[in-house]
Amino acid sequence: MQPIVNPAPDKLRSTAKAALCIGALGVVFGDIGTSPLYTMHECVAHLPSGSRMDGMLGILSLIFWSLVLVVSVKYLGFITKADNHGEGGIFALLALIHAHREAAPHRPEFRRGLGISVVIILLGAALLFGDGIITPAISVLGAAEGLNAISPGFAPVVPWLACFILAALFWFQKRGTMRIGSIFGPVMLVWFATLGALGAVYVARAPVVLRALNPSYGLALLDNSPGVVAALLGAIVLAITGAEALYADLGHFGRRSITIAWYGVAFPGLVLNYFGQVAYLTLNPSSRGNPFFAMAPEGLARAGLTALSVVAAIIASQALITGAYSLSRQAIQLGYFPRLLVKHTNAGQEGQIYVPFVNTLLAIGCIFTVLLFGSTARLASAYGIAVTGTMAITSGAFFMVARRNWKWPLWRAGTVCGLFLVMDLGFFGANARKLTDGGWFPLVIAAAVLAVMHTWKTGRNVVFERVYGGNVTEDELKEIARSQYLTRVPGAAVFMVGSPKGTPLTLLHHVKANRCLQKTVVLLSIVTEDRPAVDESARIQLREIGEGVWRATGHYGYMESPDVTDLVARIKALGLKINPQSATYFFSREMVMTGGNTGMWEWEKSLYGFLIRNARPAKDYYNITPSQIIEIGLPVQL
Repeated sequence: MQPIVNPAPDKLRSTAKAALCIGALGVVFGDIGTSPLYTMHECVAHLPSGSRMDGMLGILSLIFWSLVLVVSVKYLGFITKADNHGEGGIFALLALIHAHREAAPHRPEFRRGLGISVVIILLGAALLFGDGIITPAISVLGAAEGLNAISPGFAPVVPWLACFILAALFWFQKRGTMRIGSIFGPVMLVWFATLGALGAVYVARAPVVLRALNPSYGLALLDNSPGVVAALLGAIVLAITGAEALYADLGHFGRRSITIAWYGVAFPGLVLNYFGQVAYLTLNPSSRGNPFFAMAPEGLARAGLTALSVVAAIIASQALITGAYSLSRQAIQLGYFPRLLVKHTNAGQEGQIYVPFVNTLLAIGCIFTVLLFGSTARLASAYGIAVTGTMAITSGAFFMVARRNWKWPLWRAGTVCGLFLVMDLGFFGANARKLTDGGWFPLVIAAAVLAVMHTWKTGRNVVFERVYGGNVTEDELKEIARSQYLTRVPGAAVFMVGSPKGTPLTLLHHVKANRCLQKTVVLLSIVTEDRPAVDESARIQLREIGEGVWRATGHYGYMESPDVTDLVARIKALGLKINPQSATYFFSREMVMTGGNTGMWEWEKSLYGFLIRNARPAKDYYNITPSQIIEIGLPVQL
């Protein structure tokens, strides 16, 4: 019998790295990987009059160099270096900027609301939510339109088929992504291999398309009237949608794995397919259908490509959906979003979550989008605004990080970010002409999300100041605890405090109403750090105030969910005599009323009141047994 030999560590490391690279294909490049479904068809539809061959080479050149400059240079070369303890995304930039702000919460600008730079970054996050609605709709709709290449008679059922696929996809979310996630990478590996193989066949038949590698063809195409150039750039930007995912999913796979997956698989597959589509149009100049599906032979091969396209579109959609969940949780943790129910669908993977309310909104939004626009040609008008707007905001936020955090000189940060903004604003300006054709749609979504985030953050700041502004000091609290008129009863009470320095009004109301106080009192605060996760050794801090009163502070990252029961167990492990199962937890429940003089707009006051009435109660969010909770109402006038 042969002895069992464990794999060498180097081999294990190599296997893990390969798994990360393949996984990145499914999650990171799902969106940009399905762009060939509709991009070239949309670009050719906007070709100016003149030499068709030169025009197609110009389009191909612009697509190729856009992929190089935006994805390879901007995101992989620069943006992904701005990580917050390994995590990326628009909220990572916000956390980095917050970490180096020299302002304090008591300064007037905080009382008036958010700074302009923070509002702009929040706008970028809001546009990403819009992208989370439009991307699944256009990806699934584009794949379903493959039926048109099989038979034009399928055209009336394509939108309904897309709606059915989307409904099934969102219904499945409650089951978690562990099962489907295991096949994301391998399926997308097959997808990119198929893209490359289809394209390579036609490139070999018409190698003239390789001339498009010369950027002069793209520059020549831009030498047209502003209207023509805007229409072209508005279509070409579809080739780089999903580039923001490179940064947003940085923490899941790491910069190295994403880079290897891009240059080793995704980039070659995309480039070969785009070149192949132009080669097909060169060999078939009378073709007016979608060149992507037309490249496949008629019959089973085309039907198989359509089926594979649907699967790839579902994977691309899934990546955006789970991204919206993560974005929502980050916004909640950073205090920009009301508390929502967050379910963990995989005990072994903390990042796999399901947010029912967000899932419902996305499902309704995606299906409504498909029915509203009906085709990828019309939906493409709405797509570019959200993507290019987010890209431009990311460039601006990167400039602030480079200057404030990295101390780059102005000439260096200005030159690099200026070049990025020229590209981003060029694409955004080209898409601005689509406002009346559908570009208004993502802006409406972003405006609604931004209003919620800004109102919630501003309202919470005002409520916090009203509740804790005239606080009882710790010395005064000790005097209250030792008062002869107060009875100390057996047991432990945990009072949730909004500030690590504050005394909760719930404690004062409890003492005033009941004339008693438990012998062990813990003032527990939850602090969200400007980092994705906090080391377990720094999870809890405990300090004695005196007279049986203690102050504890639990630290969590913006990608972690607080667990008060776990914190109290940690407090017990530190030596405090407290039983987590028998302790009583006191929460405040703000009852917001309008008519005050806080400086908020009346519509903001009404919106905040609506949000706080419908937000998930803090007692439910913190994972505490309901029978151990006492909630005390606190009226607050805005």
